[in-house]
Amino acid sequence: MLLSRSKAAEDPVKGETDKKKMPQLEDYITQRDYTGAITLLEITRSDKKADVNSSMWIAFCHFHLGNYKRALEEYQTMIAKGHPPNTVYVYAGCCMFFLGMYKEAEEIASKGSTSKLYNRLMFHLSHKFNDEKKLMGFHKNLQDVVEDQLSLASIHYLRSHYQEAIDIYKRVLLENREYLALNVYVALCYYKLDYYDVSQEVLAVYLQHYADSTVAINLKACNHFKLYNGKAAEAELKNLSDVCSSSFKFASDLIKHNLVVFRGGEGALQVLPPLIDVIPEARLNLVIYYLRQDDIQEAYNNFKDVSPTTPQEYILKGVVNAALGQEQGMNDHIKIAQQYFQLVGGSASECDTIPGRQCMASCFFLLKNFDDVLIYLNSIKSYFYNDDAFNFNFGQAKAATGSYKEAEESFLMIQSETLKQDYVYLGWLARCYIMTRKPRLAWELYLKQETSSESFSLLQLIANDCYKMGQFYYSAKAFDVLERLDPNPEYWEGKRGACIGLFQQIIAGHEPRETLREILAILRNTGNAQVEYIIRIMKKWAKDNRVSVT
Repeated sequence: MLLSRSKAAEDPVKGETDKKKMPQLEDYITQRDYTGAITLLEITRSDKKADVNSSMWIAFCHFHLGNYKRALEEYQTMIAKGHPPNTVYVYAGCCMFFLGMYKEAEEIASKGSTSKLYNRLMFHLSHKFNDEKKLMGFHKNLQDVVEDQLSLASIHYLRSHYQEAIDIYKRVLLENREYLALNVYVALCYYKLDYYDVSQEVLAVYLQHYADSTVAINLKACNHFKLYNGKAAEAELKNLSDVCSSSFKFASDLIKHNLVVFRGGEGALQVLPPLIDVIPEARLNLVIYYLRQDDIQEAYNNFKDVSPTTPQEYILKGVVNAALGQEQGMNDHIKIAQQYFQLVGGSASECDTIPGRQCMASCFFLLKNFDDVLIYLNSIKSYFYNDDAFNFNFGQAKAATGSYKEAEESFLMIQSETLKQDYVYLGWLARCYIMTRKPRLAWELYLKQETSSESFSLLQLIANDCYKMGQFYYSAKAFDVLERLDPNPEYWEGKRGACIGLFQQIIAGHEPRETLREILAILRNTGNAQVEYIIRIMKKWAKDNRVSVT
């Protein structure tokens, strides 16, 4: 139900006599000054001149101010008095719909007469009840009139069919240029399709005429958040908080919620929990906050009972299950995550969106099909040039397919210190260095680490990968440290092989002769009986070739 700002509202109780009696009220309604209209109507009521028409207008004004509860009270009072106009039941149902009282809305609206508004209300209620059969029945009753078409567009939007919604809005706009508010709806659809720059352009048309619009300013802030950063978005949102009246509770809640998002989760535990039943995204952002705090179990607990209905909910379900499965080694959760990702990425509405392609990449990542991962990540790479998470995943996929040079470049673009200390990052970067013949850089990565189980694993990786690549000097150094930390016979065998391999490279002239001195020092760290024999041979060669080893 959309009313253009430039179009006078239609009297809910029609009659030319009413317009003649209340010309001042008509001016208020035309200017959309509903607060002024209510003041005038309340004065009329206090003078005991009130009638059903006045009560209808008071309810109408409260409804358009977003005071659905107050509007409902007016309609309920009229119903209690008996013999209200038939339209009152449907109007009361609309109030209940916006208050989330869907069952009650259906019951009370059914007491009134059928009309186009009744059909639209039932159409939306059928969507809320997930009753496809009823929804299609009411869909057949929709006509080619503005209100019905806008109702259909909103259902398309709610079902994530954004392009279909855009087509309807544009068609209506073409025939009704004065319906400027439709530009906001089109902009919102483009926002959902990740075309943030296009969304901004369309939104600017509306903001030129109504710079104080709560919905438009909020959408502009969200676009700035996606295009730039949280600070730019917060600056836009400040304009909204300045014009927002204290009585406009929804705008206040919206500002609080979005500020938490724009500030990277600051104040999330204080702001988001009370808003879970007010703003649909509040629960999603609370779960995201827990994920960013590495509290995966709490994220799972807050989301496990939610049945996903939107792509965002399916994606978050997948992320939570993937994180929990990897943390606890539970393959069942990883399989569930893979199914959620595949469901979103393979859907007609999401397959060509950035999140849709990310989902398919994630699905193949969990299946370890890295060639397919790269197909999807390469298609969206230009949108994530400085994104640490993207570069981290892209680097892993490149390394897994043997493209170590490109993987190294991707890893080195990461700025997050938390990620840089992650063993997965260190391990892959060390491997990239080794495979691109820069083992010294891999060794330096180890030297920067404190002694821990992860540094021990990194040392094992360096020792074995360097050995495979014939980089025996750093392999010998790594195996030497490993043997001193853990006298495992395998480490001695690795060190012995690396030292002999390095000796061969010295003989062949591929390594400087001075390195022989370090080999002998490394070998002497072991008490194995074979050491003396190996050292004796190396010393003999050094003597014969006049190489100083003392």
